[in-house]
Amino acid sequence: MATQSAPSFATSTHPPYAGAEALGAGGLTPAFSPLYQQIKGLILQSLQSGEWKPGEAIPSEMDLAARFRVSQGTVRKAIDELSAENLVVRRQGKGTFVATHSEQQVQYRFLKLQPDNGDTQSEGPAERTIIDCKRLRASADIARALSLRSGDPVLQVRRVLAYAGVPTILEELWLPGTPFKGLTAERLSNYNGPMYALFETEFGVRMVRAEESIRAVNPDEEQALLLDVDMTAPLLSVERVAYTYNDTPMELRRGLYRTDTHHYRNALS
Repeated sequence: MATQSAPSFATSTHPPYAGAEALGAGGLTPAFSPLYQQIKGLILQSLQSGEWKPGEAIPSEMDLAARFRVSQGTVRKAIDELSAENLVVRRQGKGTFVATHSEQQVQYRFLKLQPDNGDTQSEGPAERTIIDCKRLRASADIARALSLRSGDPVLQVRRVLAYAGVPTILEELWLPGTPFKGLTAERLSNYNGPMYALFETEFGVRMVRAEESIRAVNPDEEQALLLDVDMTAPLLSVERVAYTYNDTPMELRRGLYRTDTHHYRNALS
């Protein structure tokens, strides 16, 4: 028995930029206002193209200002926005780096489930069990969520995350088949880091924002068995669409969260 859907939560979306031309060797200068937004767009283009990989340093503000023929203040304002959107990370005395899901502070940016005791460190890392990983054809609803056509190849992954030995999250993921060609259950099981870190290091896909819809549900028989709960247990159903650069959807994730020892926490600003 499901309740009415709660309002969706979403991380920030990049403001659109239009008319920005590639710079560099040609020495072109952005011609549209506000200028810092155009510089931000050009930096995003370099991030998307892989000029600077996750975890790598981007050029200094001085170098970028020279490259784009603008002031350092304009570059700084562009980088400030990229930092606020968690696309780059400033490190005091070291420079600015492309954000990566391998970093501790980024790993759980999209996972909002918290233990009721408030101590996320006490649980340790999640114990992951891959149920299956299948290559299928996209149904109409999956295709719509991933901006694909019905029948396009997709990957379906199911897994259980347990904390302190207790199965807590049951997830079903749908991924477009082409970017994730070669992804297998064995590959997922053997990777020790976060799944999004695997996506960016081995498949070149970086998740930069997500949108979620949340509602309360009861599990069906199979779900109750996998989560070791009664079929009357209240669960949170969290549906997430994760996007890479240019707002391209790259993952549909449907999760069921136990609520007897955990709660969903989202900081709004």
